[in-house]
Amino acid sequence: MTSTGYRSALVAIPVAMLLAACATPEPVIEAPRFSPAQVRAAIAERLPAQLADRSGWVTDIAVAFNALQIAPTPSNVCAVVAITEQESSFRADPAVPGLGAIAWREIEKRAERAGVPMFVVRTALQLGSSNGVSDAERIDKATTERELSEVFEDIVGRVPLGSSLFSGWNPVRTGGPMQVSIGFAEQQVRSRPYPYPLDRGVRHEVFTRRGGLYFGIAHLLAYAADYDRPLYRFADFNAGRYASRNAALQKAISLASAIPLVADGDLVRHDGSSQAGSTESAARVLGGRLGMNEAAIRRDLEQGEGPELARTTLYRRVFELADRTAGRPVPRAAVPEIELRGPKISRKLTTAWFAGRVDERHRRCLARADG
Repeated sequence: MTSTGYRSALVAIPVAMLLAACATPEPVIEAPRFSPAQVRAAIAERLPAQLADRSGWVTDIAVAFNALQIAPTPSNVCAVVAITEQESSFRADPAVPGLGAIAWREIEKRAERAGVPMFVVRTALQLGSSNGVSDAERIDKATTERELSEVFEDIVGRVPLGSSLFSGWNPVRTGGPMQVSIGFAEQQVRSRPYPYPLDRGVRHEVFTRRGGLYFGIAHLLAYAADYDRPLYRFADFNAGRYASRNAALQKAISLASAIPLVADGDLVRHDGSSQAGSTESAARVLGGRLGMNEAAIRRDLEQGEGPELARTTLYRRVFELADRTAGRPVPRAAVPEIELRGPKISRKLTTAWFAGRVDERHRRCLARADG
């Protein structure tokens, strides 16, 4: 990356600061150093030229960068552009093909788990809503996740069996131009002030352009990860924060123990079982060489969802073993080996496919303004 990527957007920034911003290619959190005008200019330079309401997109992204204290480096801005292009083609509330049929399949699964006959559910959903259209018709006609989410929110409060079938449950779990998780958004507002009013709640904000961008940018960029390529942050966006770091640790454990592992970034079991999972079991085999007992191994692996894992004894000693085994330093990041599943996915896709597609878009974005 060269300083030409900043061009007119950042000409007022001292050269030393500019070089510091360009020293690391991956998106990172940095202390505030740019004025709002500089942030807007840097974003405008990288957005697609033929974008409806371009100034609105610039404003919403700029607010997120300022609120989250993220520097508008070319790599950071292009990371947001690449994810948004991949997930929605810059549509605030993108249409989902066959959404009604997807919703009915999810309703049937929920009804089966609740032990309620499907004919009872369909009868309840034939009741008219406030505008005279039945909920069943609204589900059939829904084309975006926002529309479908609103149907289910209405059902919970009004339809017989609605609260027992759907209270606390909505089949729409992602939304907005970056298709960010609603669960993540709810966690984010508990940990950091949200820059807009929340009159209608977090779920509603995710489906707006401003909210979808804010939460998506937070998920993508607002955490420290020592990656040497943006590719791994894109994989994390799909698989969960630090999944690429965790997958590399699994590969290192596998190398040092000679036990095959699927490097999916999931270090411990989350099904409530007290039994060790495959990664934990393999790490236990290394316990003597690591100088760690089972309790210590478990304690360190449980740090896998945050930055603390990289500071644990297990992390340091496993990579020391793996480096000696390989005769060279082994990678500290790897794209997780995950096959993507979900009601909206109709073909075989993987986290590697997603990260690779976004990485290509990221490179094109950087070249678009530099060329």
